[in-house]
Parts: sequence; structure tokens; C-alpha cells
Amino acid sequence: MSSEPNTLGEYLRARRELVTPEQVGIPVLGVRRVPGLRREEVAMLSGISAEYYLRLEQGRDRRPSAQVLEAIARVLQLDDDTYLLSLAVEQPRRGRARPRREVLPVSTARFIDQLPFPAFAEGRYLDVLAANPLAAAVSPRLVPGGNRLLDVFLDGAEQDLFEDWERAAAALLATFRRTVGTRIDDPRVVELVGELSLASPEFRRLWARHDIAERTGATLTFDHPAVGALHLDREKLAVSGTDGIMLVVYHAQPGTESAERLALLGSMSAPASTGQRDAQVPRSSA
Repeated sequence: MSSEPNTLGEYLRARRELVTPEQVGIPVLGVRRVPGLRREEVAMLSGISAEYYLRLEQGRDRRPSAQVLEAIARVLQLDDDTYLLSLAVEQPRRGRARPRREVLPVSTARFIDQLPFPAFAEGRYLDVLAANPLAAAVSPRLVPGGNRLLDVFLDGAEQDLFEDWERAAAALLATFRRTVGTRIDDPRVVELVGELSLASPEFRRLWARHDIAERTGATLTFDHPAVGALHLDREKLAVSGTDGIMLVVYHAQPGTESAERLALLGSMSAPASTGQRDAQVPRSSA
């Protein structure tokens, strides 16, 4: 069997275990020994042989046709089969993976600093590459050198900011898995997943689900210790000329209480903003 990571098989198995027999119209008789669907049930509903499906999960066949994967995606009730299809077309990599350096354009860093909204740059590994003072006022963890995964899963103060922390953490991890795709041997991915797996049972549970999601906008509610509830829209915009860096901006609907509270937060953080930026320079240049 190949020594390459069996990402396709792991994904199929994880998603199969999340679909119940009732969801696909299979009557349950007696006690089932496995969570979700059995392999032979997925194969039957997909119109392929049980032996062939077993080969897919075990990594003995890594090049199934698009038609086969689309049929399996329907059985597994995937809203989008793009990620599943991508797992079958990834070419084997040879040699040791190297860290992928992320460089934020100077003009983008300057733009972030000048924005009147909380804003920061987020790399493909969810590292914070740059942030303005208002972003740090929303969360002190939003500073260059931080990492959103580590903060959200391991920092209690960060978790307390979210009205629904579990949902926010699951969504963040799903975007991370979508971004890294099959590059699980990337040294930075190995480092993050290893540290989080050791320290967070919730991370281990969610990582095993293989949930994926695009890095898109959303509406979040923060329970800020200084100004109270903040209902903010979050935009995620790709930074052109980079490999996966996103500009993240929080903003409130004009005329709302959240907009007033965000403005208050800005005025509260303004006197210390210059000193805070100076203090962050050595960290961001490391």
C-alpha cells in the first residue's frame, strides 16, 4: 500500500459515519455496530461494488472517476462535491514538504492600518499577519504573530468573546481544512494539528469529522467585556497577488446599537493605539 497520506479514504470514512440510515431511507432493524452508514450501504446506494468502495476507503484506488465520486457525494449528502473531487485529482508529491512563507504586501498592511473598521490579514494557516488597533480592541489576540486556530481553541478569554463558541470554532476549523486540502504534510499544518490535538479534545473531535467550508463572510455576535454585545458582519476578501491571504473586516450596520458600541470601543482604544503599534513591530518582523 502507498505510503502517501490516504486523505480521500479518511474523508469518505468520516463523512460516511455522519449519515444515518434514516437519512437515506434504510430501515434500522436491531442494533447497529457502526455509527452512520456501513460501507456496503454506501456502495449499494452509489451503484458500485462493495469491494470497490472498500478499496477507495483503504487507499488502494486513488483515482476514481468523477461519476463515481458524484454518486458517493449524493449518498453522503454533501452540499458541495468540489472538495471530494479535488482529493482524487491531487498528484502524489515527492520529497520532503517545505514551509510555505507568507508575505503580506506592504500596501495591504498600510491599508489595514488606515481602515476605520476592525481589520486584519489572515494567512492560509490562519496566522494573523497584520492587524489595526481597532481589531486588537475587539480581541487582544488579533495582533501580528497570533494564530486564530490556537486562540479560538486554546485561549479561554478568546472563547468567552463568542456568543456561540462551539459553532464559531467548528466553522473556523472547516475553513482551515478546506484551505490546506491534501497538504497535510506541510510542516506548518503538522505543527498546528499536533499542538491542537494534544491540547484540545474539541479540536480532536471536530478534526475527525472532516468538515469543510469556504472562507466567506458571516455575521458574528461578540460578548465584549468593555462594551457588551457586538453584532458584526464579517467580510473575508482575498488579497490579490498572494497565495491564500485574506483581508478580514468587521463592521456593524449603521445606526444600530452595535455601531455605537463599536465607535465607543474605537474611542477607548485610540489613546493607546500608537504605542500598541510600536510594541508590535518586532513581533511582526520575526
